[in-house]
Amino acid sequence: MVECEGKCESCQLKDSCPDTKKLLAQQDAKIRENMKKIKHKIVILSGKGGVGKSTVTVNLAAALNLMGKKVGILDADIHGPNIPKMLGVENVQPMAGPAGIFPITTKDGIKTMSIGYLLPDDKTPVIWRGPKVSGAIRQFLADVVWGELDYLLIDTPPGTGDEQLTIMQSIPDIDGAIIVTTPEEVALLDVKKSITMAKMLNIPIIGVIENMSGFVCPYCNKVVDIFGKGGGEKAAKEFGVEFLGRIPIDIKAREASDKGIPMVLLDCKASEEFKKIVERIVEKVEGKKD
Repeated sequence: MVECEGKCESCQLKDSCPDTKKLLAQQDAKIRENMKKIKHKIVILSGKGGVGKSTVTVNLAAALNLMGKKVGILDADIHGPNIPKMLGVENVQPMAGPAGIFPITTKDGIKTMSIGYLLPDDKTPVIWRGPKVSGAIRQFLADVVWGELDYLLIDTPPGTGDEQLTIMQSIPDIDGAIIVTTPEEVALLDVKKSITMAKMLNIPIIGVIENMSGFVCPYCNKVVDIFGKGGGEKAAKEFGVEFLGRIPIDIKAREASDKGIPMVLLDCKASEEFKKIVERIVEKVEGKKD
């Protein structure tokens, strides 16, 4: 007979511990109750880093917000949280109360939660192993007081590991996944793995977005395909999923993003493309469910 000493993190029996199972079941119930208040849940995936997935997430949220939707962003990239800076809400700490943790709300009304809000400064790394990362994500899903939302967008880190698996297996009734890629072949190799993972977990693919698809010259306004073109559309066709559109690189948009201003609020080609893509997403998601 082994008596519990309450050291769950280091306990070798924690996976079979009745107390741990009970706590996980309670947390699952809280997640289900919390997610009931959110009409549409969408996970943003990419198999490779550096494709601009967080930028895409922020601008999809901002475009939905412009349409009058109530939107939240969960930053599930525990080791590299960029959402606070991209939304211009750095150095803010969330409030907590008996109801749970209250998300940070931007001046435009987008609700957001990130581990970045809980760190002392932007130089502090999160040095956690997989189980603790998964536990943090589940706590965000269970304990953050999102309230009633039309859309919750979940920004994930690159890859097909603990974070993605935790989200897809913890959230009931996920509407689907949006896959972000850049046009070159190296990015597409990893993107295909993300599509395959989602399909293996029975998560519908809403579509593929090809980011950094051409560079908009600031002098002549012509688009130069510095990374190639059409790779995202090719991958979408290969897997039989919808191609949602292309987002070009725009210097004005990049400068705005660094200042915490979503590019959809600008008058530029990237903004136009994001708005078109969001219209397709809303038509597909709400047409399916409502």
